[in-house]
Amino acid sequence: MIRKILIANRGEIAVRIIRACKELGIKTAAIYSEADIGSLHTILADESYLIGPAPSSQSYLNKEKIIQLAKEINADAIHPGYGFLSENSDFIKLVEESGIKFIGPSSKSVEMMGSKTAARSLMQKHKVPIVPGTIEPIKTVSEGLSFADEIGFPVLLKASAGGGGKGMRKVFSRDEFDSAFESTKREALKAFGNDDVYIEKLIENPKHIEVQIISDEFGNYRHLFERECSIQRRHQKIIEESPSAFLDDLTRKAITEAAVNAAKACNYFNAGTIEFLIDKDKKFYFLEMNTRLQVEHPVTELVTGIDLVREQIMIASGEKISFEQKDVQQNGVAIECRVYAEDSSQGFLPSTGKLKLYKEPSGPNVRIDSGVMVNSEITVHYDPMISKLICWGKNRDEAISRSLRALDEYYIGGVSTNISFLKFILNRKEFRESSHNINSVEQKFLKEFEEQTQNISVNENEIAAAILSAYLKSKVKQKVSSDISITNKWRDLLYE
Repeated sequence: MIRKILIANRGEIAVRIIRACKELGIKTAAIYSEADIGSLHTILADESYLIGPAPSSQSYLNKEKIIQLAKEINADAIHPGYGFLSENSDFIKLVEESGIKFIGPSSKSVEMMGSKTAARSLMQKHKVPIVPGTIEPIKTVSEGLSFADEIGFPVLLKASAGGGGKGMRKVFSRDEFDSAFESTKREALKAFGNDDVYIEKLIENPKHIEVQIISDEFGNYRHLFERECSIQRRHQKIIEESPSAFLDDLTRKAITEAAVNAAKACNYFNAGTIEFLIDKDKKFYFLEMNTRLQVEHPVTELVTGIDLVREQIMIASGEKISFEQKDVQQNGVAIECRVYAEDSSQGFLPSTGKLKLYKEPSGPNVRIDSGVMVNSEITVHYDPMISKLICWGKNRDEAISRSLRALDEYYIGGVSTNISFLKFILNRKEFRESSHNINSVEQKFLKEFEEQTQNISVNENEIAAAILSAYLKSKVKQKVSSDISITNKWRDLLYE
């Protein structure tokens, strides 16, 4: 059994891992940059170590220093969380060679799935449906045009090493192809150090549905059903839910079987996610595999009752998966809202500063995963996510109502947030009917939200501010300076 884990990450995911370790009786070692001195994860961990300056390239991405530290403090294992080094096959290989256990898949599996073209080829061989397109990088414009003509416009040009929406262009005609091809290659080289580009048929207005899988080193594979992540802005997920209201039982069975086959194809073990696009006719296509724990894993945990981080650690300790496939059931509905430090009334500009006021929601079936507290700093150096709100309900309507209620209970001062936009989406007819798709936010919701924002009159703002002021003075009993902005159900207003 693992005795001490070094957590190579920060923020809410580091806190999440620390909590799982404490329940298992495992010691934890946190690392932190100069920008994270005194952060919640450093306080909760048994040991904390300064790893370097604020820029992640000098701290959380310093592979050699992290591994050397793990050796010096006699850590048995390293948990990477998500982001940073979690899907870096070079880092995982170094960890493997050091004799320290990596809590995640093997470097070989990560490498196999790291190239989108290689992954597409592998999936095709194992009869996992892929979006029509090329399985090798395109070398020239004429070669690309030939493929595009074959599968028909519109097409997507995508970086082979891409992710997070970077290195991707929609091309609707032959005339656009040349410039799109060159700009995609330039962006790919800049973002990923690799300018390989391939073509996919553009699936218009699909949903994004992914399947959580977990497997051990004894060849046991399980799926934990699906999550729907179609609410995205700039290709970043904002709201996730499980199960998807769009899937019928037949499609659910087919897509979960395909996900398990995808994991088997790369000899995968530990937690992973197979992402799919699914069209209006419920035809689904492999998009990519995330070879790590996902940000949105709590919705799966609330619906299935399975602690994914605990399973990850036990599998890395040499144990078998603790449950059979028949034991995994979908119970109720869970919805996750990502609360970001950004000003939704000003084009979602990043909002940095100190959290001078921070009160989280609570109540039945409300879970908060966060890595902040009062006086925490939201800096330009890292992801601006403040916390994740995950609400469970017996059905989808109850989960939505509970999410709205809980969002109203947030009190965040010092930075602006996207809470008003999250509530706006949860109230949209398309979301409630699950008729939305991955383009709904960009093509519809943002415009409607902006119009609604402009329609709030000065008087309404003044009334809202006055009510809020009285409430804070009587309930919070905290002196609040005039530069604190409060997030409440009337949008992000300046208090007093």
